Amino acid sequence: MSSPHQNPSVTRENSNFDALDAHLSELEAGFQQLVEALLSDRRSEEHLTLELSSEQSQFVRFNHAKVRQAGHITDGWVTLRLMKDERHSLREFPFAGEWAIDAPHATAALADLRQELPQLSPDPYLVLPSGTNTSREVYGGDLLDPELVIPTVLSQVDTLDFNGLYAAGSQIRAYADDCGQHHWFATRSFSLDYSLFTPTGQAVKSTLASDRWHTATYNHHIHQAKTQLQQLDHPPKQLARGHYRTFFAPTAAAELVGMLCWDEVGEAALQQGESALMLLHRHEKRLSPAFTLRENFQRGLVPRFNHLGEIAAPEIPVIAAGQLINTLVNNRSAREYHQVANGADSSETMRAPEISPGTLPPDRILAALGTGLYVSNLHYLGWSDRPTGRITGMTRYACFWVEDGAIVAPIENLRFDESLYHFLGENLIALTNEQEFIPDISTYSSRKTGGIWVPGLLVEDFTYTL
Repeated sequence: MSSPHQNPSVTRENSNFDALDAHLSELEAGFQQLVEALLSDRRSEEHLTLELSSEQSQFVRFNHAKVRQAGHITDGWVTLRLMKDERHSLREFPFAGEWAIDAPHATAALADLRQELPQLSPDPYLVLPSGTNTSREVYGGDLLDPELVIPTVLSQVDTLDFNGLYAAGSQIRAYADDCGQHHWFATRSFSLDYSLFTPTGQAVKSTLASDRWHTATYNHHIHQAKTQLQQLDHPPKQLARGHYRTFFAPTAAAELVGMLCWDEVGEAALQQGESALMLLHRHEKRLSPAFTLRENFQRGLVPRFNHLGEIAAPEIPVIAAGQLINTLVNNRSAREYHQVANGADSSETMRAPEISPGTLPPDRILAALGTGLYVSNLHYLGWSDRPTGRITGMTRYACFWVEDGAIVAPIENLRFDESLYHFLGENLIALTNEQEFIPDISTYSSRKTGGIWVPGLLVEDFTYTL
């Protein structure tokens, strides 16, 4: 696909929605009808944008290898923004895709905004929608038949203390405005976030996610989890605080690297001195030449359009060979700081982050680690000293002490406090030559799209403080 400056129209379709096709077409037609009605009611000097978030999802919650809760959800919301005289505000209202239901909500929302807008203060950096970008991207996927989810999942774990959440189905994101921009993005995917517990309460946690279900892949995941579960039966080893060579499995690596994806690479955060990458931005520090971070929309997991209908390039290199070469810039930041916008969203966070793989084969991980820690999961992460890039957090779930390339014992949870300029800088030994997709499994208000592609990280002298 071309950049938005070369070709503002994008059409990409891999439709395999089967029975869902008709319903999705109805939703698309319903959204278009809503857009046309609101735009026809637009007054002079008013600007309108509409954003749609919709889903049809199956949820199955498991507890002790039994079904605790199961069901299907159909939900949708429209965010309507009104802009006039350097003022702006928004309203959200439910979207059913049926005109008789949606029209009263839309009319009431627009009336409320018109009443509220004159009471607000002007925004000198307000950016109005512009351009003529259009896109339509549809990804069908190949999911488990809903009737087969429960027997397929439980077939491998019916004798174990298995707990988890399976979420799957279609998701829609759409956008339209008074300039004529119109975007439609639909995809199907699943995620299975699960844990296996020992009788003493130790746990192995893993997540499987994709746009296509493969039973062989699921069976392999469970086999690996069972192996780790057996290793947790050994008495845990207590370690003194200090510096240890550590391998971070992709799930743990995603937690660490994910800290950079909030707004650390956003232009506004860097301009305001609030980013943990200030030292990198000022060329006072650099990361390892082996570390490369980019925004990659080419996998089709998230829409490329933002809150103003602008289309980002299919790929945006952010950190290349340890150096910050691009920031994420939305039009507001571009206007305020005299930069060039590149299609970033309103928060300038990464939407499709990907860490490039390295050269370490998975079957050589323990040998390369030698003696140290194998960390499967982390939690409670936060910035302990943001200006210097220091991150604190704790190990969690199936973390092991390794000696001479062999797992010896599980460990008690440890707190760490370390600078990204160390573990992604001079102390980064290697990255695995394979990446894993770690999805955003949040279901607060709705199922989220996307996630992060990340390899495992082998790090020297990682600092554990407690």
